[in-house]
Amino acid sequence: MTALPSINTAATGANIIRLRRSVGLTVQDLQNIFGFSTPQAIYKWQRGTALPTLDNLIVLASVFGTTMDAIIVRNGQQRPVS
Repeated sequence: MTALPSINTAATGANIIRLRRSVGLTVQDLQNIFGFSTPQAIYKWQRGTALPTLDNLIVLASVFGTTMDAIIVRNGQQRPVS
């Protein structure tokens, strides 16, 4: 039996930081894009203690100019998809 795929939340968080920086955005910029009253959700995504909802992943992919698959890092994956 093969293992089911799972998300590496810490690596996904690091990937969100990398992608955010690559497009020149700050956490506050993302907070404003999402209309969040505080940046806590974004910090949780970046720390890997929470994952963005599907709706938020769609927005992140658009803002970062990439796909949702390029944001998510699966367990066993060596590095993020470019």
